[in-house]
Amino acid sequence: MGTMTRSGRAPTRRTMSNRTRETVAFYLFMLPWIVGILALYAVPLVASVVLSFTDWDLFQPPQWVGLRNYSSLLTGEGSNFWLALRNTAYYAAILVPVNLALSIGFALLLNKPIVLRRWFRTAFYLPSTIPIVAVVMLWSWLLAPSGIVNSLLGTVGVDGPAWLVDPARVKDGLIIMGVWQLGGGVVLFLAALQAIPRYLYEATMLDGAGPWRQFRSITVPMLSPIILFNLINGIIGALQVFTQVYVVTQGHNAGALMLVPFLYENAFEFNKMGYASAIAVLLFVMIMLLTLVVLRWSRRWVHYEGEVS
Repeated sequence: MGTMTRSGRAPTRRTMSNRTRETVAFYLFMLPWIVGILALYAVPLVASVVLSFTDWDLFQPPQWVGLRNYSSLLTGEGSNFWLALRNTAYYAAILVPVNLALSIGFALLLNKPIVLRRWFRTAFYLPSTIPIVAVVMLWSWLLAPSGIVNSLLGTVGVDGPAWLVDPARVKDGLIIMGVWQLGGGVVLFLAALQAIPRYLYEATMLDGAGPWRQFRSITVPMLSPIILFNLINGIIGALQVFTQVYVVTQGHNAGALMLVPFLYENAFEFNKMGYASAIAVLLFVMIMLLTLVVLRWSRRWVHYEGEVS
């Protein structure tokens, strides 16, 4: 019995030892990520919240001003915050649903057995790999008042606008740039389409379901997790748009004044770091609230494989 007891305890000691080693290895592998999160995200986030209650010009010590920055942003005369918010909301409200709809449509087409299918897949994805500054330079040439786009419009009798100069049209030009880079979303939807089991479509065909019913009852529910992923990423990306706006306008076109360029302008051109921090906090709160609303809403229409209702 003594031998059996000793042999029975030895595996327990080895198991605990292995478990401890696995725990230590886990935290060692996670350490760079944890340090990165704390140093690059958590600390700057807390610092921004604190600085948003101060008046700081980057050179003198910060001075506590309480809610004055927020009051100036939301109710102060001459503040461009509401203009930047309206422009950003317009940009996001059009770009995000258009990108989602086109990404699904193109993915459905590229999932068909068409000629040169691999070439088309590469062509759709390629624009999303081009650096954003190069994209802006390309479309600045295409959307110039005498550029190719307006020349094509002129052939059908349409007088094209100054897309990236006219304050009334510059947001539309920026949306066109964003739509052109939808390749990443197309690839995700294409991968999700290829993962849908064929027997689901075959079963509905036996029941007499047509293409539209199959799309509505099978394709969309099976794609819903990817739709949610692209929707949230699209909202966050649209609300944080900066590079293309700044390269196109250099911050001197009221029609393209967005929240992040507005933040950048106050922080690094006017040296109003406390004011800019308040903008950053408000933007963070808006993104967080929108994300929570979308996640709560998604419970009604997102379906996961293997989910039991």
